[in-house]
Amino acid sequence: MTFPTIATAAAELAAGRTTARALVEEALARIADPAGEGARAFVAVQADAARAAADAADALRAAGRAPSPWAGIPISIKDLYDQAGVVTRGGSVALADAAPAAATATSVARLERAGFVVLGRTNMTEFAFSGLGVNPHYGTPRSPWDRATGRLPGGSSSGAAVATADGMGFAGLGSDTGGSCRIPAALCGIVGWKPTARRVPLTGTLPLSFTLDSLGPLARSVGCCALLDSLMAGEEPWSPGLPMPVAGLRFGVLQGYVTGDWDAGVTAAFERALSRLSAAGARVEKLVVPELAEIPAAMAKANFAAAEAWAWHRHLVARKRDAYDPRILARILRGEAMSAADYIALGQERARIIAAIAARTAPFDAVVMPTCPLVPPPLAAVEEEAEYGRINLLLLRNTTVGNFLDRCAISLPCHRAGEAPVGFMLMGETMGDARLFAVAQAVEAALGG
Repeated sequence: MTFPTIATAAAELAAGRTTARALVEEALARIADPAGEGARAFVAVQADAARAAADAADALRAAGRAPSPWAGIPISIKDLYDQAGVVTRGGSVALADAAPAAATATSVARLERAGFVVLGRTNMTEFAFSGLGVNPHYGTPRSPWDRATGRLPGGSSSGAAVATADGMGFAGLGSDTGGSCRIPAALCGIVGWKPTARRVPLTGTLPLSFTLDSLGPLARSVGCCALLDSLMAGEEPWSPGLPMPVAGLRFGVLQGYVTGDWDAGVTAAFERALSRLSAAGARVEKLVVPELAEIPAAMAKANFAAAEAWAWHRHLVARKRDAYDPRILARILRGEAMSAADYIALGQERARIIAAIAARTAPFDAVVMPTCPLVPPPLAAVEEEAEYGRINLLLLRNTTVGNFLDRCAISLPCHRAGEAPVGFMLMGETMGDARLFAVAQAVEAALGG
């Protein structure tokens, strides 16, 4: 099914053709549908609170006091955002007995002040440490494509993507440390946004890597993501303005490091998208960036996620080791052996590589590549440890570039109806978020929305 955007819902609310309570009830019905993915997409549904918030939004709108045009529109939040009085579990059972959060995460509170209604907390890879979306504790939600087979949703924001794609809210808040907003967006056929990390405060969220973590939305359009991002960042609400033409935009098609092991479906959809952009007047050029190949070498002895995850988890692991998913625990434990010297050297190498690549990409409006080299793999494909690791690394390979380089990036669907979902990723400059949103809207329109 095709579901409306936030802008459409706001227009319907303003015109009196729907109510916040009706929007919330429709979303809750889809979550509760036993034939759907609600039971796996959500780890907690806050139905009573959502209904109360919707009724309040309707009353305020009737009195001419709605806090924003979006008051009453339902969304979901990933299970690593704090809510006052709620336990933040991070997709794990190891934190089941943790104290409830004292305050709501800054980014969530900003959206609630605008009147958005939180439906509940979405499932995720345990502690956000995988790009597959598999969760042995709460189940693994299925990608909307080929549910008869059962396909991976992508991670770690798996529930956020599936909920949004299936109409269980108009968007889902996720996090992105190595691709965790963009990978599930690509595998579920929606839009996923990774901001420049420093723009959206991490306050009130469970960390994976304080160096790489960034908070962003998954939604049905570029405009939906741009609006939510602006509010999460505490900026003036995003306004679409006049659409930017594609003609004259210059896109660098990244070569080398990100080009191997593509599925045939990914190749076909991505090349078709490039052809459409060229036909619309964009300048599409191959872009060789030799320094990309230096990223794996820089992380050979240390990586930010493992080192920083170990620093946060070490005391919990000592108490609750058996409660962890063994595959996630193994990734965290890698950080234990990393030396301070190697960690510091990684930071220095990162700064050097960022500066070198910035000079190469500066002439382009965006750098483009497939979000993931694979269409959604079957869940059964990752049951064996070797394939779990191989497929996880492949899904993360392209997206991690943006995190390492401290860039903003967005994934748009570029497949045809009926095809396996494929993401088209645009990467902008550090703090070039507003510009990238404008470029992405132009690309979205050229690719047919």
